[in-house]
Amino acid sequence: MQQKTMKVWTALLAGLLSFSSYAADKPFNIMEASIGEIHHAMRAGSLTCHSLAQQYLDRIQAYDKQGPSLNAILYLNPKALEQADALDRQFRRSGKMAPLHCIPTVLKDNYNTADMPTTAGSASLAGARPAQDASAVGRLRENGVLILAKTNMQEFALGGVSVSSLGGQIKNPYDLQLTPGGSSGGTGVALAANFATVGTGTDTVNSIRSPASANNLVGIRPTHGLISRAGIVPVSFTMDDAGPLTRSVTDAAHMLDAMAGYDPADPLTALSVGHIPKTYTAYLNKGALRGARIGVLQTLFGNKPENQEVNRVMANAIDILKKQGAVIVQVTAPEMDTDKLNANLDVQKYEYKGVINAYLKAEGDTVPAHSLDDIIASNKPHQSLQKFLLSAQSYENGLSDPDYKDRMVKMDALKISLANLMAENHLDALVYPHQKRLPVPIGEYNQAERNGILTAVTGFPSIAVPAGFSSPTVDAPIGVPVGMEIIGLPWSEPKLIRYAYSFEQAAPMRKVPESTPPLTRR
Repeated sequence: MQQKTMKVWTALLAGLLSFSSYAADKPFNIMEASIGEIHHAMRAGSLTCHSLAQQYLDRIQAYDKQGPSLNAILYLNPKALEQADALDRQFRRSGKMAPLHCIPTVLKDNYNTADMPTTAGSASLAGARPAQDASAVGRLRENGVLILAKTNMQEFALGGVSVSSLGGQIKNPYDLQLTPGGSSGGTGVALAANFATVGTGTDTVNSIRSPASANNLVGIRPTHGLISRAGIVPVSFTMDDAGPLTRSVTDAAHMLDAMAGYDPADPLTALSVGHIPKTYTAYLNKGALRGARIGVLQTLFGNKPENQEVNRVMANAIDILKKQGAVIVQVTAPEMDTDKLNANLDVQKYEYKGVINAYLKAEGDTVPAHSLDDIIASNKPHQSLQKFLLSAQSYENGLSDPDYKDRMVKMDALKISLANLMAENHLDALVYPHQKRLPVPIGEYNQAERNGILTAVTGFPSIAVPAGFSSPTVDAPIGVPVGMEIIGLPWSEPKLIRYAYSFEQAAPMRKVPESTPPLTRR
């Protein structure tokens, strides 16, 4: 018996020595690391939360304000390593992990955080410190995330090139001469450059899917009402949504699990009750495209020379869908033309003054400005915002404007038209490029030809996935990312995740930008 016990202890010791050697010789590689890979390494004992956080912080230090100077980060969490240590102790003590235990996360700077400033990228709100977290942030914390930083963004989320008076211009890591999409450009760039594992964005017209497209990421704009917007600096109560940005469909599904749900602070989320599955990860099905009827919405493709690179990538992506067994159906819908929808249905300017004033009033003394008038009078917002802010300010009560009421009626008609287009053609989903052309150069303040308005004004869900890259150039040595958008009927996130995952697994398109390579470990 004693001899048998000795053999057991000898085997255990040999295993520990072998594992110790493995942990020392093969440090965890954070490049493109997923939630699952991180948790597997932690359970194996080869990774601590502290080590993981430090590696991401090292990359931020190396690349955000020096090197390529991507300018994606506004605030680092000063207690990130302290909180990482607490998560390590918790895991050692209990042996249990929350679904997002120690997953380093970056938040767009319009999500309220009680432990860090929330300024929406605006110098007019510098020093603002909310009293409590946004509801979505609270849900993420409950699921175990480690908030690493707040990201730079298009100021007040009013535009698509991601420039702000507080943080300056964010650069696209795939081509440092280009903008990164927006308004959630800081989150998009941070994830593309491996500054964190996952992140959050907001989307009023394009602003989750645009940086997903421009940064080779997955971004979900959920059905209107799936995720609470309470505690997020608003633009439009009709069009605003919150959602995840990630490097994979799997991680996006995990984030959606954490973020979705009813919140009495945002009554719209009551519509989600009964529509949320136990877990969105149950729909990660490689063969999901087989037999699916996918409509290609030709109306949202460009036909000019500057559209051809995107069209080439999309043609290849559609061919992949077909090879995976999807039935491709070409459809047109002139009433869904992006330019027409932007001109005739967008309601931001009518709602903005009311929602931003209500937000600032609710924040009280935690913010330095208390109204849109204060923001404009400060003369601090970026010059590109001036026209919109003055237009929004001019409405005494935008909701009573006849044009606003007309647009709301047209929105309802468009919802029916879109649902009918899918029903008539027996479609499971529609696809099109999120952007008809590549991101604009830095210095331009309008990202042209984005297609996000269709879901923004209908409230239907969509997911943007990496579709491929443009041709390489001197400034873009591996090309510039192109994103494909997949749209479905309300509450069809499970179906969209199935199709996006099936496409991703058939043709993985993620590439690390050459401007932010792995760091040499000392």
